[in-house]
Amino acid sequence: MTAGFTYLDYNATAPVRPEAAAAVAAALARVGNPSSVHRAGRAARAAVETARARVAALVCAKPSEVVFTSGGSEANMAALTRTGAARLIVSAVEHDSVTETAAASGLPVQIVPVDGDGVVDLAALERLLAAMPRDGGTLVSLMLANNETGVIEPVAEAAALARRYGARLHCDAVQAAGKIACDFNDLDADYLTLSAHKLGGPQGIGALVVREVCAVAPLVRGGGQEQGRRAGTENVPGIVGFGIAAELAVLPSEINMLRDLWEARVRAAAPEAVILSAGAARLPNTSCVALPGIGSETQVMALDLAGIGVSAGSACSSGKVKASRVLAAMGCDRDLAGSAIRVSLGWATTEADMDRLFAAWIALRDRLARRRAG
Repeated sequence: MTAGFTYLDYNATAPVRPEAAAAVAAALARVGNPSSVHRAGRAARAAVETARARVAALVCAKPSEVVFTSGGSEANMAALTRTGAARLIVSAVEHDSVTETAAASGLPVQIVPVDGDGVVDLAALERLLAAMPRDGGTLVSLMLANNETGVIEPVAEAAALARRYGARLHCDAVQAAGKIACDFNDLDADYLTLSAHKLGGPQGIGALVVREVCAVAPLVRGGGQEQGRRAGTENVPGIVGFGIAAELAVLPSEINMLRDLWEARVRAAAPEAVILSAGAARLPNTSCVALPGIGSETQVMALDLAGIGVSAGSACSSGKVKASRVLAAMGCDRDLAGSAIRVSLGWATTEADMDRLFAAWIALRDRLARRRAG
């Protein structure tokens, strides 16, 4: 991280943990293709399999169920398009890598609505499932935790409904893993998506966890890597760093307290502010705050000038802020959604960071309030 800069955008990407960075550097210094049979190749293969076991342990899965990918987006694409689905049911608040893949898949797609906090409507999901053929061709995609609001979705309950109607379930757990309990078996998902850089690992490496009884067609052809599911020489340094990050992926216990303290201070000092999804179970590190009358971009830029990194509550693509599908699906009006910022904490966040954030944010609010009044 840049010296003097307070980074509070962990849901976009977490700072790489020093242990993971050291493991990546050590792997880069070694030679060996994991598919080679000589000692260098065998050492590389051992490093990959050790990391696979660590990633599997993070979500209580079997190592044989972990398929390494280039990241969460590729894993989501594979779950939706390489698993034999004939039709898709997708929640209204999924990540763009799910919604855009679904839209481009050529398959029939149904959208499940959410309530005002962003929690999926299970009754609506059941109605959709009841109207589908019970031929095993229906795939439900529901994230475990939302990247914008932090809302935790009832994945296990949705999986039970899917089972009742002969459907399968994919869970995008990219934001949740390492922040809350994420047990592949308890969730009863058929496919689970993970990404290293949300955990403090390197960017460009992720995984699709595939239940043993489920199929996934090759993502890339031309070799037998990843049990024939993804050809190409494995990204050994990335995989090794992913394994270390997975092993260390536990948020400090005080993170929830720091988030709640920030929100309490916001409510007390700026009663007009709205804590979005405050009525739902949320990730302990995520706060989405709307300040009516002050645009998201204005807040993000002002905080950046003050040396603090947060993001707009709306999704960002190539550095451009666009209207948030998630907040729109929750029923937020455009003005409220357009004034939201997301603060996301992580493994290196301190109380001093949150003090600095609040001081800069309330100073911005007071400055603009005086300007409007004068």
